Amino acid sequence: MISMTASENNARITVNYAGRVQGVGFRFTVCRIAEPFDVTGYVKNLTDGSVEMVAEGNSSALADLHRRIRKEMKGNIASHKMDDSRATGEFQSFDIAY
Repeated sequence: MISMTASENNARITVNYAGRVQGVGFRFTVCRIAEPFDVTGYVKNLTDGSVEMVAEGNSSALADLHRRIRKEMKGNIASHKMDDSRATGEFQSFDIAY
């Protein structure tokens, strides 16, 4: 679990990962990958079989996080769609959402 103050948040990414991303430990792997990054948000399974990640932090950390996820889980990710927006500061940590 990562903590940071809302004032440090300046960017937000919402990523939808499709492929073989459910039932393979994808969410747990994303949380492990996120540990060293100063980010907040969540990762969760969606009913359509994809996984959504919402992360807030500085732009560089978010880009590095997304790059590491794609690299480590490349055998599972068939495609992804990412949207950028402004951070809301609503998260206190990075966790799995249910």
